[in-house]
Amino acid sequence: MKTAVFGIVLTLALFSCKTEEVNNTEDLTIDESIDKYQDSVELLVVRGRQYLDTYEFKLAMSDAAKAFRLDSNKRVVKHFYADVLNNRPNRSSEDIYIAQRHYKDLLKADGKNPELLVSLASTYSMQQDFDKAFEYINNALKINSRYRQAYQLKGSIYRALGQTDLMKSSYETAVQQDPEFYEGYLMLGAIYQEEQSPLCIEYFTTASKIKPNEPEAKYSLAYSKQHFGKEEDAAQLYREMSKDTSDYYASQAWFQLGHMKQFRYGDIDSAKYFYTEAIKVEPKFHQAYHNLGICYDREGDKTNALRSFSKALKHNPDFELSRKYADSIRFL
Repeated sequence: MKTAVFGIVLTLALFSCKTEEVNNTEDLTIDESIDKYQDSVELLVVRGRQYLDTYEFKLAMSDAAKAFRLDSNKRVVKHFYADVLNNRPNRSSEDIYIAQRHYKDLLKADGKNPELLVSLASTYSMQQDFDKAFEYINNALKINSRYRQAYQLKGSIYRALGQTDLMKSSYETAVQQDPEFYEGYLMLGAIYQEEQSPLCIEYFTTASKIKPNEPEAKYSLAYSKQHFGKEEDAAQLYREMSKDTSDYYASQAWFQLGHMKQFRYGDIDSAKYFYTEAIKVEPKFHQAYHNLGICYDREGDKTNALRSFSKALKHNPDFELSRKYADSIRFL
């Protein structure tokens, strides 16, 4: 299951365009407006923040770099450029340092801005300077004690430090400040699931209600129900996902349906069907081949069992379970 990334997801504020030319673009799309007014850094920032908000980092970086080339002194441009550098997943240590420098510069004129303070704190957290990070986070909370991103970043730092109780407390406070904080509910669900607590179902349920079309929340909810005695509910969610989600989650849904049929109910024929469907969606799904091999072995079909284990190892040569299982039956 995917979980929230270590770095803070910053609040992405839209910038209100103020020039007369920009105000005349109301009948155009943002792309058409930028084509018409190619030197408008305001429009580039508006579109770039939309890309950043939807995690389209390459497109956001393209707009940020162009806006920065056009006017690197404008505060809104500098802020946007720093946010992109600080949030893109492939950021380098140099990116973090540059973003840090820009945030410090911006804070000289706006030292009471909690967003800038937490953004600066996040750069220190990624440099493993947690004392400095906490200093800026606490400064932000003195200005706005309800600033959700501050608690989110605290949770990320406690996670890195392995302090689970404090991490949990920070994310709990974050969702209290922002009941629509989707990633916070996912993280809390993951924490409680790791602790083998059925409370994870509650958090995954809330996340799936906030974003009902997000397959990650739906899969997490189904998986938690599967492992805490609600197999029928889980199976229903998996069946839905097998039809209407991305290839990754569809293949995982088929696989989990097969896993339940095989190991929970002992229904080998149904399990084989579901594993085969998972492989149709994801032909390199080595775990599905492995479990399919076990099914064939249970039926006494050593040839197809060994063939399945061979395919699992073809797609993942390091998958020792298949290697050991195949060796255990090869010479029987």
